Amino acid sequence: MSRTALVTGASRGIGLETVRRLVQAPGETTTVVMFARESEDFTAAVAELESANPHGKRIVACRVDVGDRAALQQAISDAYREVGTIHTLVNNAGYTNPVPLQQVDFADFERTMAVNLYGPFTLVQDLLHLGNQFDLIVNVASTAGITGRSGWLTYSASKAAVINMSQVMREELAIYGTRVVCISPGRTATALRRVLAPDEDPGTIMQPGHVAQVIEMLASPVGRFVDSENLVVRQ
Repeated sequence: MSRTALVTGASRGIGLETVRRLVQAPGETTTVVMFARESEDFTAAVAELESANPHGKRIVACRVDVGDRAALQQAISDAYREVGTIHTLVNNAGYTNPVPLQQVDFADFERTMAVNLYGPFTLVQDLLHLGNQFDLIVNVASTAGITGRSGWLTYSASKAAVINMSQVMREELAIYGTRVVCISPGRTATALRRVLAPDEDPGTIMQPGHVAQVIEMLASPVGRFVDSENLVVRQ
């Protein structure tokens, strides 16, 4: 049976690596929808995936800012109309501007919450309202949401909320046969990580592909044997 996956934050990092694995694997996922903001990275990523598509999978690129709720809702409606049921949803898009408490701009705090928390909520709720029945929802949180870190207040708060939201989704959607898994990666060499820790050597920490492998496993038949409210992924 054919399956469709939707991945947010798909222009780079964990999101792009997840899409790459879903496209290149011979599994049941035959359509992959990519949500990301308009950028040169996204254009290049889509072109690369379309040229290296060994199984002829359908790739649907949607240029949308997950933090813009009105635009996101329109993109969700458009994508659902185009591809139908979203079996696997990977809420990966993330944003932060790490500054000390006294320097936090409230508008930036709202932006962090809009991308990291309201975006995943809106995707799940709007798709449910459209009649979508998920097989799997993967919400990408962070170990920063488990233990708060100095300078990361807005990011840590948003990811803590994602962990808790995932627990509620897991309970409420179980009746439909939907699996909800929250994963909390530790230090991962993404563009966002470079913002959080600019002096860190990215070669010494986990790579986006490692996290993508875990997501791929969760989306595979063996993934249904992983029973975890918050799966920590780290070296």
